[in-house]
Amino acid sequence: MKVGIIVFPGSNCDRDMYHVLTDVFNLDAQYYWHEKSLPKNIDAVILPGGFSYGDRLRAGVIAAHSPIIKDVQKLAEKGVPILGVCNGFQILVESGLLPGVLLKNKSLNFMCEWTNLIVENNKTPFTNQFKLHQKIPIPIANGEGRYYADGDVLKQLKKKNQIVFRYSQIVNGSTDRIAGVCNEAGNVVGMMPHPERAVEPEINPVDNKPSSLIFESLLVKMGVSN
Repeated sequence: MKVGIIVFPGSNCDRDMYHVLTDVFNLDAQYYWHEKSLPKNIDAVILPGGFSYGDRLRAGVIAAHSPIIKDVQKLAEKGVPILGVCNGFQILVESGLLPGVLLKNKSLNFMCEWTNLIVENNKTPFTNQFKLHQKIPIPIANGEGRYYADGDVLKQLKKKNQIVFRYSQIVNGSTDRIAGVCNEAGNVVGMMPHPERAVEPEINPVDNKPSSLIFESLLVKMGVSN
């Protein structure tokens, strides 16, 4: 199974993601610079966290115009699993692959803390091993992580089961406590918290198993035994 990790100028969680994919889950992961192309036979794509282009103009908006995004869009249309984490989520939104927008946190501060997610959709390639409403202890680290959707968009998200994760409590002022969404097909998922920072017991003070299920779900989706 080949997983591509896209690297933008300013990405800083790409190595964490690579470590988890290769050392924890024994997957064949490779870095792809944002100016390059993605291979057609790739099995999954991950857009990691960071501060692409220094969050200039708006988090993720410049990276959303990188050449490699056209390949991501084509793969998304083919049903290839795509995960955007934190800045990766922002890029997916800015590129039109996911609905809504990410705004500055209500506190206007950078937030770095542990929180809990609630699984609202366990039918995606990254959540199929969860029980519905299962809790995930996981860290956040962002300054523009407040998900916003107006009334019409929120109505459609609920109707089409596109809300994947909610915070268990109010964290940053996100609409309806939304922490992650998917596209209508369900193969493109974006989330603000960092699962790659929570899958190992050495760095998760609560329980690393739930975050591990995000990656184990991908393995099951692709028919890979770990």
